[in-house]
Amino acid sequence: MNFSNKLITWYLQNKRDLPWRKTKNPYFIWLSEIMLQQTRVAQGLSYYLKFTTTFPTVFDLAKADESTVLKMWQGLGYYSRARNLHFTAKYIANELNGEFPTTFSEIIKLKGIGEYTAAAIASFSFNEAKAVVDGNVYRVLSRYFGIETAINSTKGVKEFKQLADTLIDPKKPADYNQAIMEFGAIQCKPKKPLCMFCPLADSCVALQKNLTETLPIKEKKIKVRKRFFNFLVIKTDDNKTILSERTGKGIWQGLYQFPLIESEKTINKEDLIATEEFKTLFTAETTLSLINQKEIVHKLSHQHLHTQFWIVEIKTLEKATIAWADIQDFPVPVLIANFLEQFQLKK
Repeated sequence: MNFSNKLITWYLQNKRDLPWRKTKNPYFIWLSEIMLQQTRVAQGLSYYLKFTTTFPTVFDLAKADESTVLKMWQGLGYYSRARNLHFTAKYIANELNGEFPTTFSEIIKLKGIGEYTAAAIASFSFNEAKAVVDGNVYRVLSRYFGIETAINSTKGVKEFKQLADTLIDPKKPADYNQAIMEFGAIQCKPKKPLCMFCPLADSCVALQKNLTETLPIKEKKIKVRKRFFNFLVIKTDDNKTILSERTGKGIWQGLYQFPLIESEKTINKEDLIATEEFKTLFTAETTLSLINQKEIVHKLSHQHLHTQFWIVEIKTLEKATIAWADIQDFPVPVLIANFLEQFQLKK
């Protein structure tokens, strides 16, 4: 039995019962694939069910405003995924009359859809023989064939893609793609793979050469940047605050945040009051207190945000127009959502 047949046989016996595997609807498959990028299945499942209930068709998603979509996405991170999802839903609904493209070459033209997602949709929905290559696939192929080329190098991406295309079963592309991804997720795991019960054990190079902990190989990550955030959580006597939408092309575009003063290092109360931003925002007397005695470190892929939340109590402030009672209606970064949850408990 060859490589693809062994994987498919294993998959049919061991696959997890997941809702997006019970449909060929490209809209649902697209939703699941976008949500599961950078997200574990256990976390993504609840979001998938929430989205498909609230937006059962691409037209429903297209009609929603971006703020609603971002609020529902809150907690999944990588918010550009949600913005692109919404943009493309509007394009499909308005320009393509709700008809999803049916081929890889057309699907990949849609905003927010790369080679992996296009291959997944093309194979799962339309049975096109296009191999998917995600982190699970890289791991399985690297270990099984003993490939030491870095998976995040230009050479590696090309090499693994070419290999994957030669292995896919043209008669069962959907089953094969699902199989190799599922195999990587629950059998050939990143840590402590289940080699003792592996159907590929007798021909796995990594197992024979004791390389399962070494492969796959990644080039060193870029240096992580440290940033120091000071959020000003304003409370007026009539329970109003400031919450502003982030603009520009940053990671939190379209989300809301408290006034932010960024510093070069962790600062104290006196340093904060001395900043020009603080002086400009507050001309009347304030009471200032630090809510988290230990700074919160929020880790993103290329930067770590060392964060302090400062409670600023002031009698009145013209720019404070958001009622605290309405604050949960706004989509915010998970960093602020977590703070609000804890803060509300303490109030």
